[in-house]
Amino acid sequence: MEKEKSYSAELRVKRAICYFVLLLLTLACLFPFLMLLINTTRSHSAIQQGFSLVPGGSLAANFNNTVHNETILIVRGMLNSLFVSTATVVLSVYFSAMTAYAIHAYDFRIKKAVMNFILLIMTIPTQVGALGFVNMMTAMNLKNTYIPLIVPAIAAPAVFFFMKQYMESSLPLEIVEAARIDGSGEFYTFNAIVLPLLKPAIAVQAIFGFVSSWNNYFTPALMLTKAEKKTLPLWIAFLRSADFAKFDMGQLYMMIAFSIFPVIVIYFLLSKFIVQGVALGGVKG
Repeated sequence: MEKEKSYSAELRVKRAICYFVLLLLTLACLFPFLMLLINTTRSHSAIQQGFSLVPGGSLAANFNNTVHNETILIVRGMLNSLFVSTATVVLSVYFSAMTAYAIHAYDFRIKKAVMNFILLIMTIPTQVGALGFVNMMTAMNLKNTYIPLIVPAIAAPAVFFFMKQYMESSLPLEIVEAARIDGSGEFYTFNAIVLPLLKPAIAVQAIFGFVSSWNNYFTPALMLTKAEKKTLPLWIAFLRSADFAKFDMGQLYMMIAFSIFPVIVIYFLLSKFIVQGVALGGVKG
């Protein structure tokens, strides 16, 4: 009996230590975001005075200065990035899932070769074909448009591979065969039966795809030169050449907040599907 009490007390101590360490790690991860939020409320002179955990009263002024900045079109860049990222995610995830479904549900002679070819593309860096890509887009008069940013991103081998692996573990072919027997068309089967089963995988890839497209600097830097067409990463990169001695630091922190806020919103909107997928996988196991 005494051994059981001793073991129980030791277990509680270890659990308390684990919770304490996890709490410290959580605070360490959230501290930069806290400082960002605090500095968005402080004036330029207050930020220059040094570190402070006390919020200031310049939130509205910093917001107005950022929105009405005539040199850095941060709001226009944010809307441009939102359009490009949303279109890229929707098309990339949908067509990658459709490709994975075709490889998973159909048997044809070159199935293995197609699979290997798609995976081979994953090993080719984007920078390898950058020069030819720019020349082709220029010849097609597509510079300063969003087509070069959206259409090529539809072919996403990494998203395809993730969807294919998820289908192998969570999409029994019996469901597809039963739908065919009931007279369901292939597109209806995919859109009405397969896609709902892929919600957790779609949510994961939507988050990663949105963040990747939102932070993409390389391709927009090659394709976009007009100020009204530039995406948010281009404007953030423009800050590197700014004279920080004369630049409003409160406005700078507000710009950074603008850049990370949509990503956080997307994560919170889609995170419940990830949790559902993990719970479903645990029940199946």
